[in-house]
Amino acid sequence: MGVLEITILAGALAGGFISGLLGFGTGLAALAIWLTAVEPIVAAPLVVICSVISQAQTLPKIWNEIVWPRTLPFILGGLIGVPAGTLLLPHASVDGFKIFFGCFLMIYCSFMLFRNAIPTIEWGGRAADAIVGVGGGVLGGLAGLSGPLPTIWASLRGWRKDQKRGVFQMFNLSILTFALITQAIGGFMTLEVGRLTLVAFPATVLGAWAGRRLYDKVDDLRFNQIVLSILLLSGLSLVVTTAFVS
Repeated sequence: MGVLEITILAGALAGGFISGLLGFGTGLAALAIWLTAVEPIVAAPLVVICSVISQAQTLPKIWNEIVWPRTLPFILGGLIGVPAGTLLLPHASVDGFKIFFGCFLMIYCSFMLFRNAIPTIEWGGRAADAIVGVGGGVLGGLAGLSGPLPTIWASLRGWRKDQKRGVFQMFNLSILTFALITQAIGGFMTLEVGRLTLVAFPATVLGAWAGRRLYDKVDDLRFNQIVLSILLLSGLSLVVTTAFVS
């Protein structure tokens, strides 16, 4: 097994664990590792495939928490955003994307972690939820990063741990499945992506299983802290990867 395969396994294990724990985050954890070994045009489809695998694996555990009137505006907005993100994929500057999105995550999550409580936003209704879904869809089609925006928004809505996970896991699974289809139609699902998927599959499944077991052991407050901390570290890793690897 070569360096490339070991790198893919490490990213898949990290991505699967985070996805199993949070209901999103395969790309946040895996991209920082995978982009050291493969190009974005290979890493992005691989993130999408592994995200679908891990989220489909853990979905039965939270099925009863899915409230469709709450979830559908996110999904419908995301379906609009995915094609735009996919069209941007061949033209995206990975360095610029990583720095911008990494800095956004670092600033936002640092601010929220040092507040006494997360503020609750009640305005905007389903229309605001749909707009956030559009943003998540664009990032999902572009780099498999559909999770952060809906996750942050769900936290600001003040929903319970299981309510939030029911929203953004169903959103992510729907959007990334659509992203997988659009990327396949666009010719991004190459033989190399397929080969690396076979390498990543067992680590993704194992990581998702371990993450889900930890999820059952944390309360709402700790879950929010874990979400923000992981998003913060993910943003930092994106910026550091750009500065020292690119």
